[in-house]
Amino acid sequence: MHHSDAEIDFSAAASRALHIRKLYNQLEESLHGGAWTNREDMLALSSDIGELGRLVMAAEGRWVHEGDLPKELGEKLSECLWWILVLSERLGINLTEAFISKMNSLDTNLSSSVSNLKQGSQDVSHEG
Repeated sequence: MHHSDAEIDFSAAASRALHIRKLYNQLEESLHGGAWTNREDMLALSSDIGELGRLVMAAEGRWVHEGDLPKELGEKLSECLWWILVLSERLGINLTEAFISKMNSLDTNLSSSVSNLKQGSQDVSHEG
């Protein structure tokens, strides 16, 4: 176990995200005759990531934006996280376990790469 793995648990956030998704499902069924599929949810996430990109550009002074940028950034980041939580639950992925495993792997690999750099080695891994 690395750092504070014991403190990482997305289950409460995922439960809340699914509750909100079920409310949207009810609207979709009423308005469109059926709830969105995982593919449609992924498309919505992609759209929100594009909007997030523009907000990040605005935060760096590279996109003109009017409005409450910090508030909108927080909302869009939260919305993207919401979609990820929904998709992970609907696809049967334990996000807590997957996140801890990925972070542990990155920590090990990157720590080794940094150590090699400090020793003057040119063998550097950039696993993503």
